[in-house]
Amino acid sequence: MSSAVFLVLIVLIPAVMLAVPWWALIAAPTERSGLLYRVGTAAFVAGYICLPAALILGHGPPQIDSAAIVGDVLLGVVWVLFSWSVIGLVVRGGLRMIGARGVRASRVVALAVVVVSVVLTGYGVYEARRVPQVRTVDVAIPGLAPGLDGLRVVVLTDTHFAALDREGWSRRVVEEVNAQRPDIVGLAGDLVDGSVDERRHQVAPLAGVRAPLGRFYITGNHEYLGDAQSWLDYMTSIGWQPLHNAHRTVERDGDRLTVAGIDDPTGDDVPGHGPDLAAALAGTDRGLPVVLFAHQPSQVADSSAAGVELQISGHTHGGQIWPFHYLIRLDQPVVSGLSSHANGTQLYTSRGTGYWGPPMRVFAPSEITVLVLHPQK
Repeated sequence: MSSAVFLVLIVLIPAVMLAVPWWALIAAPTERSGLLYRVGTAAFVAGYICLPAALILGHGPPQIDSAAIVGDVLLGVVWVLFSWSVIGLVVRGGLRMIGARGVRASRVVALAVVVVSVVLTGYGVYEARRVPQVRTVDVAIPGLAPGLDGLRVVVLTDTHFAALDREGWSRRVVEEVNAQRPDIVGLAGDLVDGSVDERRHQVAPLAGVRAPLGRFYITGNHEYLGDAQSWLDYMTSIGWQPLHNAHRTVERDGDRLTVAGIDDPTGDDVPGHGPDLAAALAGTDRGLPVVLFAHQPSQVADSSAAGVELQISGHTHGGQIWPFHYLIRLDQPVVSGLSSHANGTQLYTSRGTGYWGPPMRVFAPSEITVLVLHPQK
């Protein structure tokens, strides 16, 4: 990363994210004077110092879990305050246009922003920490044989086991997955943030997932922030089948289906890794439909060119904290849900099972997805 990019990420972005709520909640309502102004300004300056420092210590080379927790929580709170302060300033502008001027209007808007932000922060923490809702989606697959009608594919993705210990949550997720009576379970990347030694106790409950036709795992971009191969090896040790640019043929009632998986594009920088769809599909019976696990929705361009019937992805988190999904759309073709693409390829993008960074989800609930496959009529 260049020094200029580092400067933008660590200095300018936090400055903007804190300056807007400082103005909306502190400077304008107090007319930049008095005890509240001085205390509030000091608090925002402290936040400006603490936020990048905690994120660097937590997610940079030191990898200090306590710093990561502080930085992640602060990042989530600041994003909510920033987003709703922008809305508050727009409302304040509207009030000025209709003649509601002065400090009183600024204080009313500031109070409303604070109340909304507190409520949404509490709601967001609850949404992120609970066991995800089950989302069932019927998918019509061209060429799917009758013996596979009703096949249940349960999708997990973006669990992001990290500094906050979620071993108990992991066990409850496994119970919910098994309750869906899956034929196949796939974990579409971003399993963890951290090493096997640090996170194995959170991931270990996944050994209890039951799926008679297979439990499959692919890498996401976050595996490549550490040692992706170690996680591929660990998942193999607890009974999952990594699809490292590979495929498996599954069979039920005499009818067959190809299940394939490819690496995340960030793996290109790691020898022996990186997405290789041709290798994943080499040796397949092209008369069979293909269900492909690929972490990022943007990989659907290659899937469509290869004639894949269904790609299953995660990565976006559905935006995780509103209104971040607008930024996601600048990078990915889809934020969530089932979509159609070139050459008849369908893409299902999960909002994710866990969360990254801030332990919050606002208007983007997590999900355990059950894709029920049917022949296309």
